[in-house]
Amino acid sequence: MAVYVYSITASTHPRRLDGVDGVGDPPASLRTVKAGELSAIVSDAPEELRAKRRDLAAHQAVQERLMADGTVLPLQFGFTADDDDAVRGVLEERAEEFTERLQALADCVEYHLKAAQDEDALLRQILAESEEARGLNEQITGGRGGPDLPLALGELVAQEVQARQDRLAASLLDALQGLAREDVVSQPTGNDFLNVSFLVEHDQEESFRTAEKDLADKLGGDFDLRLRGPLPPYSFV
Repeated sequence: MAVYVYSITASTHPRRLDGVDGVGDPPASLRTVKAGELSAIVSDAPEELRAKRRDLAAHQAVQERLMADGTVLPLQFGFTADDDDAVRGVLEERAEEFTERLQALADCVEYHLKAAQDEDALLRQILAESEEARGLNEQITGGRGGPDLPLALGELVAQEVQARQDRLAASLLDALQGLAREDVVSQPTGNDFLNVSFLVEHDQEESFRTAEKDLADKLGGDFDLRLRGPLPPYSFV
């Protein structure tokens, strides 16, 4: 029977999961598959697994319970294997890799930061600071110049936006990287100009959160910094 895999831990991890249910309806019972110095927490996989709220919450609850007692390699929601033997085979085959990652994640949690800037405020800033952009805009609003001016202004503004947001992203990263063990930068989506995950040691969490808040206060109300955490270190497995 197919199995659902939640996490990988060291075999010395206590894995206290009493009262925690697995995915599925009815909820599946959790069990451990061991291979040498490693263990995987699994359950029987539902025949039809979808990202429903209950199952997402169950997956997260397993990670949080395990994290409370030690280091885990949390797998993303939806990871399945053919059976317990297949899980055991992967643990044996990749034992060195998994052990190294457990050591790298020891005493750490993940914090995820996204940042955006109000588009109207950014445009006002560009028009105030860029003489070329301001000149083009004045010609357009004054009815002067040819039909190519709006396109030229649009291209110039797009270049300015990219350059300014790249600098902002770099400055935020530079301010926080010293408080993290590792970081993973992902492609921003929507209006965001920064999308990054930090691996933060437990004894640095307060300093990290304070530094992020200070950055948000310094940037002001035109910026939207969204920090989530502490989280299982999904981005660093």
